[in-house]
Amino acid sequence: MARILGIDYGTKRTGLATTDPLQIIVSGLTTVATQDLWQWLENYFAEEDIEKVVLGEPLHHDDKPAQFHHHVIGLQRKLEKAFPDTEIVLWDERFSSQAAKQAILRSGAKKKKRQQKDLVDKMSATLILQDYMENNVW
Repeated sequence: MARILGIDYGTKRTGLATTDPLQIIVSGLTTVATQDLWQWLENYFAEEDIEKVVLGEPLHHDDKPAQFHHHVIGLQRKLEKAFPDTEIVLWDERFSSQAAKQAILRSGAKKKKRQQKDLVDKMSATLILQDYMENNVW
């Protein structure tokens, strides 16, 4: 089997998470500057077997696309073109940042650690991918 990659795409930073090759465990990978994301993705796809990408879709409470939505769709199209054998899935990311902050708080992390935005982005990607996995049991 191949890995599933989770992406929490942002204007400044992008959080990344992945499954193990058996698609059992979800783990946070890293956070990269969004301007460096494409190079990171090309390198990662060259090194790992990726079956699917779960891309966080920014939606409002009423299911309407958030202002940033068109950027995510642009990334989706670029991924589909560059990696045509990889399935790209949009997954609702509502509340992922708030849930990530709460998870970090519950973990007992010190205040300084909780304020690290890159940790929140990585945790958000992890939660998006985890939610996808829990709701798409084969």
